Amino acid sequence: MKILINSIILLCTFSSCQSKTDTKKFTSETTKKSVKDDLKYDTSVQTAHIFVALCDNKYQGIVPVPEKIGNGQDPANNLYWGAMYGVKTYFKNSKDWKLVKAYKLNDTVLERLIFKHKTKDFYLIADAYDGKEIQKTTEDFLYSSSGQQKDTLNIDNKTIGINGNANLVAYIGHDGLMDFQLKDDFKNEDQKKRDAIILACYSKHYFRPFLEDANINPLVWTSNLMAPEAYILHDALSGYLAKESNTEIQNRAATAYSKYQKCSLRAAKNLLVTDW
Repeated sequence: MKILINSIILLCTFSSCQSKTDTKKFTSETTKKSVKDDLKYDTSVQTAHIFVALCDNKYQGIVPVPEKIGNGQDPANNLYWGAMYGVKTYFKNSKDWKLVKAYKLNDTVLERLIFKHKTKDFYLIADAYDGKEIQKTTEDFLYSSSGQQKDTLNIDNKTIGINGNANLVAYIGHDGLMDFQLKDDFKNEDQKKRDAIILACYSKHYFRPFLEDANINPLVWTSNLMAPEAYILHDALSGYLAKESNTEIQNRAATAYSKYQKCSLRAAKNLLVTDW
């Protein structure tokens, strides 16, 4: 039964990455940025902030997936969150991470998870955005990447950095930039270089124009259609925590993708690329 479920999910994931040809174009008007340079946090504690746009048949320009995993208002069963290879399920089942806290943040971020690595002083903050808010998910990721949106979080009697105060930021989900246009400028404002992972179809092509002035280090992004599943992020983070090079981190991500998607490592490396 698990094999059958896996096959269905993989098929659905590939399908969801294909943008509809009749998708309505949206343009950003104004987005509230939250720059909090005055907030103090423990810079000795590393953090990764993950922005997940929940898969949504109704509000995203995707080829529909089964209703249960394509409801962008239901994190528990969503393809990119509560499903077998979703961020919540995969990291909860990992031997390397411990779930510290889970809660609803607001009507946009339907669930926030805080994971602590079991052997490193490293926290992972993962936010599940309502699927209809994919444009805001994308903008929050881009603002954080450029240091225009910063915040902190109190956990375990520590104050840690999130958004643009995180060491690494990542986006997971449908590539909404296929469907809407953004006017805002995501130019870096603090001269800090952040590491980034973008798991969405054709993410290098669509995200690069917005990130060229953001001063990021692209660890892993994509050259084609793909399944943005959590094992890629999980294994890339293992290399990141080991302070490996971009190429070594890319290799970990590609190896995981090759294993779960049953494709050649060469094909996976051509899909999951690194650097500019």
